[in-house]
Amino acid sequence: MRGRRFAAALASCLLIAAAPAAPSPEAELKSVNPELRPIARGIMQAQRKGATYKPWKPGRLPAGVEERQAPGSRGHPPVPVYVVNAGAEQGPPRGAIFFVHGGGFIGGDARENLPALKSLAERLNCVIVSVQYRLAPGTRFPGPLEDAYAGLKWLHGSAATLGVDPRRIVVMGESAGGGLAAMLTIAARDRGEVPVAFQALVYPMLDDRTGSSRPVPPHIGQLIWTAESNRKGWQALLGRRPGAATQPEGSVPTRVKNLKALPPTFIGVGSIDLFVDEDVEFARRLIDADVPTELLVIPGAFHGFQMIAPRAAISQQFNAALETALARALSPEKK
Repeated sequence: MRGRRFAAALASCLLIAAAPAAPSPEAELKSVNPELRPIARGIMQAQRKGATYKPWKPGRLPAGVEERQAPGSRGHPPVPVYVVNAGAEQGPPRGAIFFVHGGGFIGGDARENLPALKSLAERLNCVIVSVQYRLAPGTRFPGPLEDAYAGLKWLHGSAATLGVDPRRIVVMGESAGGGLAAMLTIAARDRGEVPVAFQALVYPMLDDRTGSSRPVPPHIGQLIWTAESNRKGWQALLGRRPGAATQPEGSVPTRVKNLKALPPTFIGVGSIDLFVDEDVEFARRLIDADVPTELLVIPGAFHGFQMIAPRAAISQQFNAALETALARALSPEKK
């Protein structure tokens, strides 16, 4: 699942990460799950050498994938979306996943995920729509959120044509895409136009204060996505200092005070991922708000581990839990 290419992109942290000040590599490795230590050692070496990011180059769309244009939201331009496994002729309406790619708010491309999403859509017998939102700093908040909302609204409005049950739409995102997915689900609740049945947040980037006004323990966030990466990613999106006393309303999911009436949620993260504390805290707040929430924390796993090391037992455990949660949310028996 795009493991080496994704690892190279993440290891360079999209041109913004620097090698973190840390103890010796072997001391750092003590916190890493034994299955991941050989890969972690290579990532550490790449980070210390200042890995160079090579932009992903798009090719032909996979078979069964179509590009469409969603009308822009609130005066914003049209938004490209990529539709996987659509077709009302394929039988009864199916559930759908609206997918938001990662990349620290400043990188990534919806087309890069399409082969993996096509495989997922086939396994779950669902439709997947992936949104090509505009990136920061060229487009700051709320632009990326409005793009995602436009894509979600288009999916809901096109449900009959796509062969989708509009009551079974799941919002899913990875990393910064998980953060944007959380923003999107909150916006959908507040605007009341599109019902979201479930949200799946894969090591989501939820809090601008992590690594800025909130320091992290030294064994956390040393691999792939660091505190420095986080500050620069949030700065690009918000256009102001991360960790400041206030941020634009709706831009930082963990700063949203009211989490009630959000859909059932899955959150998965590694225990040495930079985002672990904010993800656990967000899950706790969802539970306190009476939102059915599943939280999975993988011991010794760093950011992006299941894509970098897909054959590791802990990666398979993580992916199986995620797919089980998605399958349950997409099931017609639940509606």
